[in-house]
Amino acid sequence: MAKMTPAKMLPGLLLGAALLPAAAQAASGDTIIYCSEASPESFNPQIASSGPTFVASSQVLYNRLVTFDPKTNAPVPSLATDWKVSEDGLVWTFTLRQGVKFNSNKFFKPTRDFNADDVIFSVMRQKDPKHPYHNVSQGNYEYFNDVGLDKLITDVKKLDDYHVQFTLSEPNAPFLADWGMDFASILSAEYADAMLKKGTPENVDNWPIGTGPYALQQYKADSLIRYIANPNYWDGAVPTKHLIFSITPSVETRLAKLKTNECQIIPAPSPVQFEQIKADKNLTLHSVEALNVGYLAFNTEKKPFDNVLVRQALNYAVDKKAIINAVFMGSGSVAKSPIPPNMMGFNPDLKDYEYDPQKAKALLKQAGLEKGFETDLWSMPVQRPYNPNSRRIAEMIQNDWAKVGVKAKIVSYEWGEYLSGLRKGEHSSALYGWMSDNGDPDNFTDVLLSCESIQSGSNAARWCDKKFTSLIDQAKRESDPATRAKLYQQSQVIFHEQAPWVPLANGKTFFATRSNVSGYSVSLMGSDFSKAKLN
Repeated sequence: MAKMTPAKMLPGLLLGAALLPAAAQAASGDTIIYCSEASPESFNPQIASSGPTFVASSQVLYNRLVTFDPKTNAPVPSLATDWKVSEDGLVWTFTLRQGVKFNSNKFFKPTRDFNADDVIFSVMRQKDPKHPYHNVSQGNYEYFNDVGLDKLITDVKKLDDYHVQFTLSEPNAPFLADWGMDFASILSAEYADAMLKKGTPENVDNWPIGTGPYALQQYKADSLIRYIANPNYWDGAVPTKHLIFSITPSVETRLAKLKTNECQIIPAPSPVQFEQIKADKNLTLHSVEALNVGYLAFNTEKKPFDNVLVRQALNYAVDKKAIINAVFMGSGSVAKSPIPPNMMGFNPDLKDYEYDPQKAKALLKQAGLEKGFETDLWSMPVQRPYNPNSRRIAEMIQNDWAKVGVKAKIVSYEWGEYLSGLRKGEHSSALYGWMSDNGDPDNFTDVLLSCESIQSGSNAARWCDKKFTSLIDQAKRESDPATRAKLYQQSQVIFHEQAPWVPLANGKTFFATRSNVSGYSVSLMGSDFSKAKLN
């Protein structure tokens, strides 16, 4: 996803011996170094929302009730081994895995295995404003609320140590998949109770204890994170004892470190680096079919973008194929829908807006803007698979719009400020995007385009169409996949006609490794280090 909520982090945390130099650690063969894009906002994924935070926290330190099959993206067992739903779709009962050990740290050593109490704690901290942990570390649970679990879950209770039951306010097809998302990581209730009694509840977020493949050893903001393998990991032995994140924001520096073996894995290389990586026998470029969409959102609450003719005109005015060729270099394809083409519910019959400046001019004239107008165009300061070079894309759109008389001023901000401004609706038009969290189309249509999502801030177009929202609400409550797919396809026809976005691209996810790395993988759930090793 592309959201962010700053959380208080300690500038430096230390446990155990001081770090050896990275190259010396790597040479020992029991260490893998990953060049991370940024420092984490927190080590608790419940109160965070940026990709680098999830990689550093939920994907290394924790597990969730379900995970996702890397081929089908369907939910499969993780901390829950089985589940069932009542005939009316309102009651979900999860059977929990037995014998799962928590990690420990200098503050606390668990006395019991994972059980239902940990699930209840992890849910209620986010749901209940009166929960003693709800306001710890600022208490902002955007994901939990954005997917609607705060209202959807009416009750959660422990049936016994290994069975948990959820009661919902209405049937909800994406509910199971939601429990594979990063925010749904399971924390230790026993640890939380102990830290509350000591008067240091923030340790739960700064010094996490989870059931994941690694435990946190050291964190130095903007520099490094050190992890040590969980010796009792329930999903099999972790082959690499030490995992180090070398925090390296520059895409050029990440590749340089990979070449010199200062890092063995890097995320998100730039398309302009692909040939360079392929030409180096010591490196391997990997790609994964992703579920994402990059787009330009019109703020439909602001003139002239409250006029559908203007939005349609500027869709015709953008040469999307030229953008794909110039910026993505084979790493993406033209988008025409808010739903990715490899996701259930995509409408293959939807006709895209062709690049047609003359038609754009005619529509602007019809809207009373024959002489054009001036606007701002927000450009993301970060690189994403759905937008590998935001500034270049903004410049190409700026040039295209100038041909039909629209003068766009490109502006950008630091990422946190950018996201905050979007959520408040300060932009007129803005480049943005979304990566699937759970493999369900509801994660795109409802979160990004429903009327309710204007209030939560995730609807960057601030577009509310009651027919569209009604269709996706029906799809959410429908259990039959074929019926759901038809409803989403109908909703895309409305989206196309009303044009709250210029859908731009669906991008692949790329990463690069040293050629002697095996076992590391990237999927819908993100990065999996649990089987990574040096050969």
